[in-house]
Amino acid sequence: MKVLIGCETSGMMRRAFDRLGHDTWSCDLLPADDGSNRHIVCDVRDLLNDGWDLLAVMHPPCTRLCNSGVRWLSEPPTKLNETYSAEQRETFRLWSRDERLAFMWRSLDEGAALFSDCWNAPIERIAVENPVMHHHAKERIRNYQPPAQTVQPWWFGEPAFKGTSFFLKGLPKLAATNRLTPPKAGTEEHKLWSKIHRAPPGADRWKIRSETFPGIADAAALQWGGHAIEQMRTAA
Repeated sequence: MKVLIGCETSGMMRRAFDRLGHDTWSCDLLPADDGSNRHIVCDVRDLLNDGWDLLAVMHPPCTRLCNSGVRWLSEPPTKLNETYSAEQRETFRLWSRDERLAFMWRSLDEGAALFSDCWNAPIERIAVENPVMHHHAKERIRNYQPPAQTVQPWWFGEPAFKGTSFFLKGLPKLAATNRLTPPKAGTEEHKLWSKIHRAPPGADRWKIRSETFPGIADAAALQWGGHAIEQMRTAA
């Protein structure tokens, strides 16, 4: 069965579904980190009508949609982060406050449009991963529905904190597979578990903060893939 993993460079989710024998392809504007020949460099929207009969899991960029960034819509930052090119960062730096603010709102519109296209794709079973959104983003998304659930890596045997929300269509909530006990706040172990949020500035910070944990990917492949196959068998 065909599975699309959209907006992924790590290959983590793709490999999890591939290990279970599915015809799985990932795509992103950037090449795959693992050099896989089952990764397509393109806009995910170019592939949404290609008959993904099992399901699609998509990770559209959340920078302008997430609640933590809503403040930039009233007072824009003075510089862009490393996800932008050096030329883009320099241009942004030279802009006036009003020009930077207009850029923030344009980026929001673009991010919401991409999320909308993923969420409303002609695919029967869809999971879209994104954090909690601010109200400006929700207003711009077609057929918006709240996320079905927010999971933590430590539900799946991963010693880390990172709230991950899934918007689900035709798929069940993920069930925890190996729930760990989080360490107490203020301890060294708690700091280690917080490595995603404590990632230092740098060119790869966005990649560190966005990568899917193996435990979550394995649970998604097993539970969502299994649900989809059972659903199709029942309907046959």
